[in-house]
Amino acid sequence: MVTTYIAKKCGVRFQPPSIILIYKEESKDKTRQRIMPVRNFSKFSDCRMAAEQLKNNPRHKAYLEGVSLHQLQKLYSLLKGHLAGERLAESLEKFQQEETIDPEEDMNKLDDKELAKRKSIMDELFEKNRKKKDDPDFIYDIEVEFPQDEQLESCGWDVESDEEI
Repeated sequence: MVTTYIAKKCGVRFQPPSIILIYKEESKDKTRQRIMPVRNFSKFSDCRMAAEQLKNNPRHKAYLEGVSLHQLQKLYSLLKGHLAGERLAESLEKFQQEETIDPEEDMNKLDDKELAKRKSIMDELFEKNRKKKDDPDFIYDIEVEFPQDEQLESCGWDVESDEEI
């Protein structure tokens, strides 16, 4: 019989560095705590890779089924900030800035790694906001009337249409 664990809370402890999971076994009505020590992690480590390794670790895999990779990444990011000497508020603010996308930012100037990171953030946001057929407020064919009160602005790309052909 395979035991299913339901994750209730997940957090980080700085001394000694560890990820703590509060979970409940589906078969029993007991809440338990699992402490997963963080080894070989420094202020220079990659948080994403560390989170993936922990989530795929055979000893912890069943327990971390209900914990998202994004949440584990955030916990590792907080731990990394602590190891670098940052306060908790600074680490949280830094993580929040990394996870939000500035609409004014020119993504053509980013390197491949940063661009991939921004794209994954946009994909996550899209999936979170996407309306699916199973959603209660899903409407198949929405027709929207846009107000025509103001004068329409002309765009520069459609002004010189015949002259350049």
